[in-house]
Amino acid sequence: MLELLQNEQTLAEIANKHNILPQNLVNWKKTFLANAEIAMEPSKAVKEYREEFIKSQEQNKRLTTLGGKVTVEKKWLAKKS
Repeated sequence: MLELLQNEQTLAEIANKHNILPQNLVNWKKTFLANAEIAMEPSKAVKEYREEFIKSQEQNKRLTTLGGKVTVEKKWLAKKS
C-alpha cells in the first residue's frame, strides 16, 4: 500500500482502485505508522520482545510451580478425608 503513503492519489481513489473501504485504509495507515519504528530499529523491537518473552517464561514457571503445589496438597487432603 505504498500508494497510501505516497499521497499521490486521494484516499477515495486508492480505496476504489483496490475495492477497499476508505476506513480500512485509514486504520491500516495508523497501524503501519505506529509500528514503523520496528522497521527502522529492529534491534530495539527484538530487545523489547525478548524482555517480554523472558517475563512470560518466569510467570509460566511460577504458575506451573503453584499448580504442582496445589495438586500435591489436593491429593494429600483427599487421603486425609
